[in-house]
Amino acid sequence: MSDQNITYLQNPEYMPNAFADAWNERDAHKIAGLFSSDAEFVNVVGLWWHNRADIFKAHDYGLKNIFQHSQLSVGTVKQRRLSDSAAVIHARMKLDGQTSHGGIDNPGTRRNIFTFVMQKQENGWVCVAAHNTDVIPGKETNIVDSKNQVRPVDYRK
Repeated sequence: MSDQNITYLQNPEYMPNAFADAWNERDAHKIAGLFSSDAEFVNVVGLWWHNRADIFKAHDYGLKNIFQHSQLSVGTVKQRRLSDSAAVIHARMKLDGQTSHGGIDNPGTRRNIFTFVMQKQENGWVCVAAHNTDVIPGKETNIVDSKNQVRPVDYRK
C-alpha cells in the first residue's frame, strides 16, 4: 500500500467519522488509507498491528467474517491538540450487528472508546496510532481466572 492511498483529513477531529464511514462501507482500503504507512493499531483484545498493510489485512478479514452486517456509529468526540502538528482524538462509539458466534445468535450492542493519535503532514492530517477499548458498564478491570479466561470484574462489590 503506497502513500498514494492515504486519505488526508482537513481536521484531526474528522478521524472518528471517517473511520466509521469506511467501516460501514465495509471498505478496508479506506480504513487503512486513514493511517500512515508505519502506523500502530491496537484492537480491543490487544492484537497489535504495526503498519498500514497489516491494518488493512486485519480489517479486511474482520469486515468479511466478524462484522459483515455491523453498523459503527460515533458519539462524543474530544480533541486535544498537542502542537500545531499533533493531536489526540478520543471518541465514544457504538457497534451493532456483530456476526453470531459460539451460541450467541443475536450479539448485543457493544460500546467502545477509540483513541486516535493524529499527525499533520504536508497534505493534511493522518492517523499514526489507534487504540480501541470496549466499555463494560459496571466493571472496573479484568481478571484472569483459573482456566485462563479473562473476565470483567468490579472490586467495589
